[in-house]
Amino acid sequence: MARAVAIIGVGQTKHGRRDDVNYPELVYEAVKAALEDAGISPEDVEAVVHGTMPSAMEGINAAHLYLSDAVTAFGKPLMRVATCGSTGMSLAHSAFYHVASGLFDIVMAVGSEKMLENDPQGTMTTVADPFFQRPFIGGAPGVFSMQGIQYAHRYNLPEERVREAAARISVNHHDNALDNPYAHIRTKITVEDVLKSRIIAYPTRLMDVCPSSDGACAVIFVSEEKAKKFSKKPAWVKGLSYVGDEHFFGDSDKVVWESAIIAAQKAYKMAGIRSPQKELDVAEIYNPFTYQELIYYECFGFCDRGEACKLVEDGVVLRGGELPCDPSGGVLCTNPIGATGLIRVGEAALQVTGRADDRQIPGAKTALSHAMGGADQFNGIMIVGSEL
Repeated sequence: MARAVAIIGVGQTKHGRRDDVNYPELVYEAVKAALEDAGISPEDVEAVVHGTMPSAMEGINAAHLYLSDAVTAFGKPLMRVATCGSTGMSLAHSAFYHVASGLFDIVMAVGSEKMLENDPQGTMTTVADPFFQRPFIGGAPGVFSMQGIQYAHRYNLPEERVREAAARISVNHHDNALDNPYAHIRTKITVEDVLKSRIIAYPTRLMDVCPSSDGACAVIFVSEEKAKKFSKKPAWVKGLSYVGDEHFFGDSDKVVWESAIIAAQKAYKMAGIRSPQKELDVAEIYNPFTYQELIYYECFGFCDRGEACKLVEDGVVLRGGELPCDPSGGVLCTNPIGATGLIRVGEAALQVTGRADDRQIPGAKTALSHAMGGADQFNGIMIVGSEL
């Protein structure tokens, strides 16, 4: 039987273009903050899990070795994880299982990226299969734009309605990011600004798209015994699941998205959740593109199929709604890819422990965190709560 696992420390850097620090200094900024938040020393950490995007993103091979001092891994087990966009969630799951298995009592997950020192867009355009997908898709915007078009056509939704809902998501998240001191993009925008921003890959516009960010995040996972020793307010891991589907974009349904649906269902079952819209208080959804977030509302059971636009129109998923999504501003405003999924976990933990400062959702006790990765085929979820 797996042991209970809690999160007792969360640390982030300020995200954006971080020319003021080198890579190890950037990472240590998050590690130091997490250790201080947990009230422990580097010597208390028994193992470290670190992850980034593929090495070409930063131009550093085996970054976990280069950063071993920064992540306080000297003389300790150190594992590297890389699953593209879902790397941060893979880190959280790896650290969880390290502790749940009984092998370690205190494990730190660290995700990082210094994207702006190399060529992130050049890397992203070469992630896909070179013979079929790369010439046709041309990078991440192509993938997710096709997904948005598929969604509108699947349910015969007016294109203007879907575009308006996506724009409202962008405005909501940009508003939320104004309350997040760690966020990369902190700009007040309007729906009109989104709809008039330049097209990246139809129908996706510039303000529907996440940035490239430098940044890091560290989250400390501990056993029940250590949680009670070191923390008065731990965030308990209640449920998790990680599911993958076909590598080739055209081989799987990206609207009724099996890997996202199954991941949510398995995590809900583990957490004892039957009605997610009513039982979840907040969700940190991995949303590098606004149109994809609409699809996730349905895959995660927040509403019926074809009803995601109504959730936005009714304000359910916006700040102040029944199930606010991405009160941190989400991926749409901050995206150091290796850390991005772990930031979702960290933000969820802060919410259920009442420590999210100006972005706090009042009374939040149960939170969903999510990340998507690979070449658009991995989905991982971790649900945290304020009670064991």
